Amino acid sequence: MDFDYSQLKAQLQKMLVENDEPVELVRFRQESLTKLETTQFPKITKFDFKHWPFISNHVHFFQSSSLIEHQNDKAQIEVRVDSKNIITTVPNSVKEQGIIITDLFSAIKNDPQIVKKYLSKVISPDEDVLSAYHAALINQGIFIYIPQNVELNSPIHLTVNFDQQEKTTTNFHLLIITGKNSRFQIIDHLVSDKKQTNPLTNFTEIIAGTNSEVNFSSLDHLAQSAPVYYQYRAAVKDYAKVNWSIGLMNQCDTAGEIDSELIGEGAFANSQLIALTTANQQLGINNRVTNHSPHSQGLINQRGVALGNSRLIFNGIGQIVHGAHGSTAEQQNRLLMMSPQAVGDANPILLIDENDVEAGHAASVGKINQEQLYYLLSRGIPKKQAQRMVIRGFLSAVITSIPDRNIRQEMIGILERKLREND
Repeated sequence: MDFDYSQLKAQLQKMLVENDEPVELVRFRQESLTKLETTQFPKITKFDFKHWPFISNHVHFFQSSSLIEHQNDKAQIEVRVDSKNIITTVPNSVKEQGIIITDLFSAIKNDPQIVKKYLSKVISPDEDVLSAYHAALINQGIFIYIPQNVELNSPIHLTVNFDQQEKTTTNFHLLIITGKNSRFQIIDHLVSDKKQTNPLTNFTEIIAGTNSEVNFSSLDHLAQSAPVYYQYRAAVKDYAKVNWSIGLMNQCDTAGEIDSELIGEGAFANSQLIALTTANQQLGINNRVTNHSPHSQGLINQRGVALGNSRLIFNGIGQIVHGAHGSTAEQQNRLLMMSPQAVGDANPILLIDENDVEAGHAASVGKINQEQLYYLLSRGIPKKQAQRMVIRGFLSAVITSIPDRNIRQEMIGILERKLREND
């Protein structure tokens, strides 16, 4: 990927002057940008996306977007983001518990120590070129803080519309901090119009405090023509739990990583993903869980369906480091190929450096079950409908294991719509 470092540096300096940011954020951006010269492009096994145009020499900052805050007595918590506004609707009872839900830049202006304590502490700028670029040029973001001992009975609904008028890469950053013994769920909707031509880097960092529980669901139905790179990563402390439920049912070329770092004893992560690719779409995923501490448990379960001329790559990576005795790493990676022109690969990777552990994997790449299809056709069901039913059945192993009924129904609805669009 070609980019002009000196032009990027000049562009960043110009924007820093215009936006009058806190000195801590200015220093963070400048230091992150220097990593562009020393880091490598991120790697996804058997998937080459180095030529995708993520890095733009012209960057527009959206943090001047208006923050509109509503309070009411309703139970539902909503956050809506677009290029002009960030609208938060938070019940009075939730505000009273000390919960903070605001745009990232307002949070940093109110407390600049957020940069030093939390920002990019889970996804470091010195890991690779795209992490460095993203950190230096974050231009949209949301900050969520859940204090200790707080349990939210209703989920946080976050909807981000990535339609932008300016020609630039959008670098969106969601930073979530949870205190000890807290519990909550977030439902993240990602949308864009098919006319949108801006590339997107979409990063989510979660710091899950001791004995906390975070249930993160992301429903990606981006329709844009430009590519997307995402990183979802959690640092999971002692006896904390993070459950990922990711639905990649977009229409754009996509590369990314889901990563759970089990840094605390007894930490738990369950990473569940479904993906559907169509037409000439390309999608490559690293789904990783790393057991750093004893008695931690990491699970990966991902299923994908490839149609048309698309390409779909799953890499499941389970790593147990030395000293993480009594830990578990299990994974399943399965692909269903619905077209002879489609290309797919499911790669299970286990990296084990400890003896007293449990580790296992399963992987498969196969065509549609002809017996199932014949049975449905023999019952008078039209072929297109029968194929959709087989696909739903294949993905149901992941969908039905998602605990939230509303998320399951929403995933099925998006899946049905995309399948019908590609009949």
